[in-house]
Amino acid sequence: MEAPLDRISHAQMERLAYIEFRAYFLGEITRSDIIKRFGIATAAATRDLALYRSVSNDNIELDSRTKSYVLAKSFRPIFEHPADRVLSALSQGFGEGIGGQSRSLIPCEIPRQLNYPDVSVLAPITQAIHRKKIVRIAYHSFSSGRSERDMVPLALANNGLRWHVRAFDRKRSRFLDFVLTRIEASELQPECRVEEHEEVASDIQWSRIVELELIPHPKERHPEIVAMDYGISKEERLLKVRVRAALAGYFLRQWSVDCSEDHCLDGPEIRLWLRNPLSLYGVESSNLAPGYVSRENK
Repeated sequence: MEAPLDRISHAQMERLAYIEFRAYFLGEITRSDIIKRFGIATAAATRDLALYRSVSNDNIELDSRTKSYVLAKSFRPIFEHPADRVLSALSQGFGEGIGGQSRSLIPCEIPRQLNYPDVSVLAPITQAIHRKKIVRIAYHSFSSGRSERDMVPLALANNGLRWHVRAFDRKRSRFLDFVLTRIEASELQPECRVEEHEEVASDIQWSRIVELELIPHPKERHPEIVAMDYGISKEERLLKVRVRAALAGYFLRQWSVDCSEDHCLDGPEIRLWLRNPLSLYGVESSNLAPGYVSRENK
């Protein structure tokens, strides 16, 4: 870090880091954001913004239309932003919350966290989610190799193995999941307009909530132990889990749930059975559910 930072108090350093974090990953920062987060006076927040601009060589600039500070084209972070902390802060809040309660900064779904994307790729995507903008990406897939496309990102999601971004893909004209680690580059397109059919309200699979009824697998010799492992109460004798349709298949695969109607799957990893496989009807991610066969394929 540059010499001026050495003479800044720890409390003010935290505020400068917060300014950079919101600007970098949400694309904007206002005085009210700082005031709300740290409970300081308006004049102090103004001084913090001026100080950050000074020590960062004008990483941010004032947008006269919105009265917020946005990223300058020459932006270069002066603080380290490890990917695990970035994703944790985005999904659980950047120190916000009282008494253990926290609020995500952008929509996030986090069953479990395993690997991390490049934060320079992540930042334009999270900015677009927050500001409802479009991102141009270079993406690699097993089926079509490298391709460039514009997408409208809606939310981050974790399938238990890796992070995805749920987005409307303009190339294929549908909502899809993109693996963040397969995105080679991303660039915000601030002037492009998001159409109504590309917004989250039009994503039926994301909006639909599916209730899954899980019980110990009928082939289990000790169902009471399985019930203890998964928190299945003796009274209800089943575990009800509510998940988004877009994530249901990922969830069932992660926990190796037998989704066949006749509970025919076997193996040491199969401990649970989906008692209501009909709940997966019309769920696009059901092709990932172990043993599930849709009625259309019968």
